Amino acid sequence: MTTELAIDNYLTSLRLHLGPLTIAEREEIVREIGAHIRDSAEESGTSVETVLARLGPATDLAAQYREGLLIRTASRSFSPLVLLRAALRLATKSIFGIFVFFCSVIGYSFGAGFVVVAFAKAIVPSHTGAWVQDGRLVSAGAFVYGMPPMAHEVLGMWAIPLGLIAGSLTLLLTTFLVRNSLRISQRVQARL
Repeated sequence: MTTELAIDNYLTSLRLHLGPLTIAEREEIVREIGAHIRDSAEESGTSVETVLARLGPATDLAAQYREGLLIRTASRSFSPLVLLRAALRLATKSIFGIFVFFCSVIGYSFGAGFVVVAFAKAIVPSHTGAWVQDGRLVSAGAFVYGMPPMAHEVLGMWAIPLGLIAGSLTLLLTTFLVRNSLRISQRVQARL
């Protein structure tokens, strides 16, 4: 196999596996890798096959580029779905990633829960709230059967603004923590 044919086959495979990227991004990556292969072979005097072996399979290289793009995009996003997807991808790589993923799931769950309780209190107020009996919290949240017997509600209609505020702040805090964690992981990955 000729040198140019080996390079073209590698770049074609790379282009094919860079699927979700835009055409411009794909072509830029393919140009960079093509130039890197040719320059490395010329400067070091090694064969193209050796340079390609050092790069690894085109599928693995494409996966690294796709992962980098996902994390870079998510670190600028406010969408919980994009952030959770990037955190899940990061979780497959490190313990730090696992921690980030579980914190994001817990944070978004609590935030959404507070907001749901606030809306439920507005729609079915007799079935939503926090009830205290004999100085201790008996139950909290939204219930099918309403207030427990012999208990009184603590927050009343204040559950709506408090739930919306607590939910919004929890969602925002989780979003910023996940975004910053993704940026940190990018910087660490760049140093390696």
